[in-house]
Amino acid sequence: MTWDTDILIAGGGLNGPALALALAQGGFRVTVVDGRPAPARAKAGFDGRAYALAIASTRLLKAIGVWSAVADKAQPILQIKASDGRAGEGAAPFFLHFDHAEIEEGPMGQMLEDRFLYAACLDAMRGAPGITLLSGETVVGQDAGPAGISVSLASGRVLTAGLLVGCDGRGSGVAARAGIRRVGWGYGQTALVTAVHHEQDHGGVAQQYFMPSGPLAILPLKGGHHSSIVWTESVEMASAIQALPDDRYLQALQPRFGDFLGEISLAGARFTYPLSLSLAERFVAPRVALVGDAAHGVHPIAGQGLNLGLRDVAALAEVLILARRRGEEPGNPVALEEYQRWRRFDATALALGMDTVNRVFSSDNPILRLGRDLGMGIVSAIPGLRRGFIRQAAGLTGELPKLLQGRQV
Repeated sequence: MTWDTDILIAGGGLNGPALALALAQGGFRVTVVDGRPAPARAKAGFDGRAYALAIASTRLLKAIGVWSAVADKAQPILQIKASDGRAGEGAAPFFLHFDHAEIEEGPMGQMLEDRFLYAACLDAMRGAPGITLLSGETVVGQDAGPAGISVSLASGRVLTAGLLVGCDGRGSGVAARAGIRRVGWGYGQTALVTAVHHEQDHGGVAQQYFMPSGPLAILPLKGGHHSSIVWTESVEMASAIQALPDDRYLQALQPRFGDFLGEISLAGARFTYPLSLSLAERFVAPRVALVGDAAHGVHPIAGQGLNLGLRDVAALAEVLILARRRGEEPGNPVALEEYQRWRRFDATALALGMDTVNRVFSSDNPILRLGRDLGMGIVSAIPGLRRGFIRQAAGLTGELPKLLQGRQV
């Protein structure tokens, strides 16, 4: 069968473009369908939304030709500090402390704003042979058959491909139309996301306080005096805080943030995101594969959402490129099953692990509090354990696809 495109990707956030670039390097013709108008997002101003990219993720971005465009805009994560906390009390005496100097690979990761990463991905796609970007379009239908898959767009256009990849988020229409069910639950929590300016230089230190209502992450941004905030509260409390004017919002944040960076002021827009766990029961179906949040939506407690998605990207690209070299088409069920075996256990284990951590740490039970404080103190005191946790946070453990090693497939 002659297809309009070898692989059609539904969703143009970050995982979709990254996958398109990786696949194009392997010789595929790729079409990315993005419901949002690309130019508007690419020209967005500072709003504080940012990602903690693990070392493995930055290696992938280098391998697909994106990192050079954003390297000077990224903030290296030199240390991570995590502890129990209560509003107005500061950090608990026992805490986790990870230092990048304990591993040979350099900084544990990089903080990078969404606006810079998306624009770099968009520019790379525009300059890549074999990639077609359809902005302002959405996939509304799909029909998989033995010779390919027919994909209907909202505009009425119909495209044929060998494989449809769902990078369309937790409410993935691609997954639903393929009959892939989801399991999961809500946390009764909402993440408040913003950015602050602070007097003191953050020194490249990422801070995480485990409050009774949920974690508060203070993530360093480029320049030393701005940080991205991911602040978790109950649904009711978050709604009330988000409704406050800026000055009162800041008054609510200040006792939780503390004074270790001096005076703070709001520096970005304010967003909220409901928090839940969402896992697809399968990552593949006939002529369909799921990547990123379409496959697994996790709690942001460790900032692993995008990193998990990029691990999917690297694995799927490697499986499909190697299958192509063997003369197999992109929708080959054997190759898709190989991708599922590679990624499903890892993604599910991490998602459930984050679920457990959130449940254990989002509690003010004094016994749990003592136990977790002692646990963090023990990990920090034992170099071997500490180094193992650092390498895991940096994405350097497990069976890594070549792109996560910084190598071409």
